[in-house]
Amino acid sequence: MAGLYELSEEHEALREAVRALAEKEIAPHAAEVDEQERYPAEARDALARAGFNAVHVPEEYDGQGADAIAACIVIEEVARVDASASLIPAVNKLGTQPILLSGSEEVKKLVLPSIAAGEASASYALSEREAGSDTASMRTRAVREGDTWVLNGTKAWITNAGESTWYTVMAVTDPEAEKKANGISAFAVHKDDPGFVVGSKERKLGIKGSPTCEIHFENCEIPADRIIGEPGTGLKTALRTLDHTRPTIGAQAVGIAQGALDATLAYVKDRKQFGQRIADFQGVQFMLADMGMKIEAARHLVYTSAAASERADKRAGFIASAAKTYASDIAMEVTTDAVQLFGGAGYTKDFPVERMMRDAKITQIYEGTNQIQRMVMARALLKG
Repeated sequence: MAGLYELSEEHEALREAVRALAEKEIAPHAAEVDEQERYPAEARDALARAGFNAVHVPEEYDGQGADAIAACIVIEEVARVDASASLIPAVNKLGTQPILLSGSEEVKKLVLPSIAAGEASASYALSEREAGSDTASMRTRAVREGDTWVLNGTKAWITNAGESTWYTVMAVTDPEAEKKANGISAFAVHKDDPGFVVGSKERKLGIKGSPTCEIHFENCEIPADRIIGEPGTGLKTALRTLDHTRPTIGAQAVGIAQGALDATLAYVKDRKQFGQRIADFQGVQFMLADMGMKIEAARHLVYTSAAASERADKRAGFIASAAKTYASDIAMEVTTDAVQLFGGAGYTKDFPVERMMRDAKITQIYEGTNQIQRMVMARALLKG
């Protein structure tokens, strides 16, 4: 009955390869990347060299055509050593998924091969200061002028802004639309387009190696054929995208939690109090058991959601929200317990668990807060 309920040999081989690369090329720089709040260039280069920067890009656009579970495995294994670095493959998928779902062949051929090759990267620009969870209230505008679209406005909380080459941007094209959501379109904007400006960097609690900035459009002109899908379909595409990418945030959360558990297991086996290893105390063992159990449950839910997104399962939206919510809540619990089990040492930067605890928090917030996810799940259940 081999293969009845297990990952394929290819998936397990991929995990081993990414883990080896992460341990060797990414982990040694993780503390310094956090401390200096600098982009993990070593991770970017190592991932691109190995072809792990955007495994999801289809073969017809020079990519590897890896499935959604494979993309989650890459993100999970990188996040295990450095959450900031895991945003390189995660945001490449987020930024390109709208193009994969709704883009014309021309836009796909323009953007995707360079992402697959590691020569370029992508970001996703949906949120604004006054339009976070309430995305339909965005104010960024795009107006058609002959052979161009002219964009004006500001997007906020843009992951890897300034590092990315391409930005998938949602903007209002029909302010008079009866339903606000139907007046929003999606566009592929290049960093060199005139009028595109990257704003100042946010000062954050965690994921400090991944820049988060505002981006400004000041009469930003782009060619008319860089619209993604039909006018008025942008928000639908953006929300469909999240069904595909919320599992990747779940994968990032699982990776952070696994990294914290791994560090904790090594520590409790080494540290002695009252003449014995703290790993031998039953109270500690119960905490470890709960941490391991929750991570295992979260991992299976994440892979289930990735698989559901791949086969257009009608429950994919519910499962994606469930995976993102559960895994991120678990990451916060597990990293908090990890700091506790390290005791005073856990509160210092001499060990990685305090960084992991800070990094875990964002997984409960971005790509839809866990409160919004619970609304999405409840709606799906009530629709039945």
